[in-house]
Amino acid sequence: MPDATGLELIAQDLREADAGSVVDTLYFRERATLVVNPASVRTALERLRDRGFGFLASVHGVDYYPEEPRLGVLYELLDMEDGDRLTVKARVHTEEPTIASVVDLFPTANHQEREVYDMFGVVFEGHPDPRRILMPEDYEGYPQRRDFPVGGEPVIFTFNERRTGSYTE
Repeated sequence: MPDATGLELIAQDLREADAGSVVDTLYFRERATLVVNPASVRTALERLRDRGFGFLASVHGVDYYPEEPRLGVLYELLDMEDGDRLTVKARVHTEEPTIASVVDLFPTANHQEREVYDMFGVVFEGHPDPRRILMPEDYEGYPQRRDFPVGGEPVIFTFNERRTGSYTE
């Protein structure tokens, strides 16, 4: 992991390239996190990739309800040579949850961006295949958002087939 000083040097490098790109830095429990402006995510990740963080281990979403901007997209980067890890976080509003796709920079982002869209409703502009990946195409809502209604449709298991009405003799 970059230490606190290393994180600040990385943030300074990104700020020199794009003044409004880095919103904040967090170094907590030996984890380095860069909070970036959503409009600058793509350029920040490209610069970090060129700096050595060439492996995108994961992309995931978070719902920070009731805080605003509510939805977060987190990118976990790894420098394979030094073994350093870095989290890049961007937050978007639920009214316009869009952020640039990075599939062309990191092919591993393909299915992960689709999953974040499917579960949280974050639209990745420029994604080559923005269809749902886990839920049916006609599904309404985003199940990992905190305002998603819990319950409703019964889940069918062998012990409750008769009660749910799906059992036919």
